[in-house]
Amino acid sequence: MVINTNITANSASRNLAESTRLLSKSLARLSSGAKITSPEDDAAGLAQVMKLDAQINRNTAVRSNLGNAVSFVQTQDGFLQKVQASLDRMSELSVLSQDVTKSNTDRSNYSVEFTQLQSYISDIGTKSFNAVTLFGSSTNSVTIDSDAATFGMNAIDMTSATVTTGLANIYMGVSSAITTTTSAANALSNIQTAIQNLADMRANVGANLQRLNMTDDQVAIYNENLSAAASRIKDVDVAEESTRYAKANILVQSGTAMLAQANILPASALQLIG
Repeated sequence: MVINTNITANSASRNLAESTRLLSKSLARLSSGAKITSPEDDAAGLAQVMKLDAQINRNTAVRSNLGNAVSFVQTQDGFLQKVQASLDRMSELSVLSQDVTKSNTDRSNYSVEFTQLQSYISDIGTKSFNAVTLFGSSTNSVTIDSDAATFGMNAIDMTSATVTTGLANIYMGVSSAITTTTSAANALSNIQTAIQNLADMRANVGANLQRLNMTDDQVAIYNENLSAAASRIKDVDVAEESTRYAKANILVQSGTAMLAQANILPASALQLIG
């Protein structure tokens, strides 16, 4: 029995410190919801989670890009629908102008509306979306994944005179007037070609929308799986951690009581001295 060195108290103090550390760790995990509250908890896991979270954030940005691209394409189709209505009316006017019972004055009146619709279609070719040309000959590329891979949307060209499948012929090739039966017949032929070109363009718009929507769904599912993988590494299992907390809490309480008892032991030496 010694007085200067209380081995029992030192051991009890060390055990109490360890139990207190475990209790603090459990409290930190339960209060934050995170399994990794400090890098030493899981160094490799922390590194993996950082990469997964960064990829998830990039995919979120990709979905934002895809959403904007969908709006861009929908705007294109909105204008093309008005072009379709204009062409339908122009074809109707060209047929009416071929009526032999109509006078030249009547045809002139039809021609006024015809040329206004023609100008309207021409004006649509100059429209833009957030300063990006809607109907140019260049292909717009859209980011489709977190590694910055892209795909080029089908171009919807209403401006280039060299385009053979676009709408250039609608306002460049159609006769500017339907004041005679001959010019009205020529105009109708050109409009029928233009309607076919328009149908091709709307088909391209539909293909673009389908690709964008499918890609958005794919990225959304990808992010769900990435989030699940990251969660398994970084998120605390509350049920499991609550069990650890209860154990550490009991150990701290019992360790405190035992340390008090260990500190009393040297006093027993007084009985021998007395």
